[in-house]
Amino acid sequence: MFKFLLLIPLILTACAADQTNSGQIDANATYRLIELDGVAFGATATISFPEAGVVRGTGPCNSYSAQQKAPYPWFELGSIRASRSTCAQSSAETQFFKALAAMTQAEASGDLLILRNDEAREMVFTAAPANGQ
Repeated sequence: MFKFLLLIPLILTACAADQTNSGQIDANATYRLIELDGVAFGATATISFPEAGVVRGTGPCNSYSAQQKAPYPWFELGSIRASRSTCAQSSAETQFFKALAAMTQAEASGDLLILRNDEAREMVFTAAPANGQ
């Protein structure tokens, strides 16, 4: 019985949730949006975190930047500043920017970056290859 009691801490440690699943966002990566609210995103949009407090990327039509105002894993963007070109995918760009502004939490795991909020909205990104394809 005594030997079993000594094993309990080991068993509990092995069963504990793995807190390493959520890694840090890779500052050298550009993440490409692949899914918005459970649906494949049919346009090209990216996000990157080139330095602390800075978010940059491209929407379907325009490049953008914003201030990241909360520490990881929280996500809170300041005003999104975007160039002003129009294109055939303007509605996808509007959808992208509205969703991005609504996100409140970030989770990085391997090549995936997931942004979500309390309203069950979710944006799933994958790290783009170094050549941008």
